[in-house]
Amino acid sequence: MGRAYSLDLRERVVAAVAAGESCRSVAATFKVSVASVVKWSQRFRATGSAAARQMGGNRPYALSSERDWLLKRLAEQPDVTLRALLAELAERGIKVSYYAVWHFFEHEGISFKKKPARQRAGSPRRRPAAGAMAKISRTA
Repeated sequence: MGRAYSLDLRERVVAAVAAGESCRSVAATFKVSVASVVKWSQRFRATGSAAARQMGGNRPYALSSERDWLLKRLAEQPDVTLRALLAELAERGIKVSYYAVWHFFEHEGISFKKKPARQRAGSPRRRPAAGAMAKISRTA
């Protein structure tokens, strides 16, 4: 992702538009896009500043407010699926995506691995070799 244009440039562009120049001529003069000139002018009129908004940062998880309920529910029924939890959350009036539920548990360090009893049969190459057979004499 690129960086935001400097505040100095933004202020000069907004001042030129405020002085009566058209957005297209200001864009050509300062070598920026017409859309940028329009957006900066709109932001200046709305907030009094053409400064860029903060980029990046951390957003809280969508389910951070439901942390206690989710962990308690998982303790009650350890083999519950993510889809079942998603349905239960929807019943509680919380609409989130499957990814949001998965991401919450990943952040908590909880994974939903298959149980060892449900593993499929191993490869024949991993089995111990068959024992030697007794040699049978062919005297008849």
